[in-house]
Amino acid sequence: MQFKDYYEVMGVARDATPDQIKRAYRQLARKHHPDVNKAKDAEVRFKELGEAYAVLKDPEKRAAYDQLGANWKSGQDFQPPPDWGTRSEQAGGGFSEAEAAQFSDFFESLFGREQGAPRARSRRPQAFHAQGEDHHAKIQIALEDAYEGPQREITLRVPQVDAQGKVSVREHSVSFKVPRGVRAGQQIRLAGQGGAGIGEGAPGDLYLEVEFLPHAHYRVERHDVYLDLPVAPWEAALGAEIEVPTPTGTVALTVPPNSKAGRKLRLKGRGLPANTPGDFYFVLQIALPAATSEAEQAAYRELAEKFKDFQPRAHLGVSK
Repeated sequence: MQFKDYYEVMGVARDATPDQIKRAYRQLARKHHPDVNKAKDAEVRFKELGEAYAVLKDPEKRAAYDQLGANWKSGQDFQPPPDWGTRSEQAGGGFSEAEAAQFSDFFESLFGREQGAPRARSRRPQAFHAQGEDHHAKIQIALEDAYEGPQREITLRVPQVDAQGKVSVREHSVSFKVPRGVRAGQQIRLAGQGGAGIGEGAPGDLYLEVEFLPHAHYRVERHDVYLDLPVAPWEAALGAEIEVPTPTGTVALTVPPNSKAGRKLRLKGRGLPANTPGDFYFVLQIALPAATSEAEQAAYRELAEKFKDFQPRAHLGVSK
């Protein structure tokens, strides 16, 4: 009989990872499934894929198969070594009657059946089931959504294959709840909203990767939220009680006297919700009023006279 190169059947390298083998199988199984693909060799190709995947997905069975080495090539006559049955059993390579009956003579001669299992009298094709693929999408939410955890709905464009093998696109609306405290980069898992399964296989899941919409006032760093807060020179110098906005409403804030630009004032636990909530930071920015009238310009000249010893650039090594 002819040697079967399962790696070639799956279209993967001999050092392919389990995830690569799984992805290749799912793609090819959908492509060649007899319910979708009406080509004459679709059923044969589909069974070959199932046979290859049954071996390569199992670490022990794959190791036993790899013991054949690189000397066997597709198309050569194959005869298993005299002690192969013993070695394959030691490697976990045995298969039941039901499993072996689905596949080729090569498969059965290579792995045999479990000890005590009778030889299959027929090779009836058995029903095939596979879980659907997981789908991924990105969503943008408002920062306020991470505080409130509202219900949202998105519309996805989902490819589908009809009984004639034609691919079309349908719109699919999904309703979901935004988890409170969700961060940018996190994924929301919607179970069963991915690709349809094959046969009785369960559908895959849908993963929504979260991004925050740009906000006019706030920025987010992990669980913490920041607001650049403008204050008047006299508020920074003398201190003040002012009202400031947050995503959950207006709060009163105390600006300490002699505050400088860049100073951070913290509201503990007012950042994004979490088991340990983040903090909310106000970063002070000194806002200077314009001097357009003579009276306003005179006020600045008087201020300069009052603070003539003030040297704002002294840390740069200059005095003027």
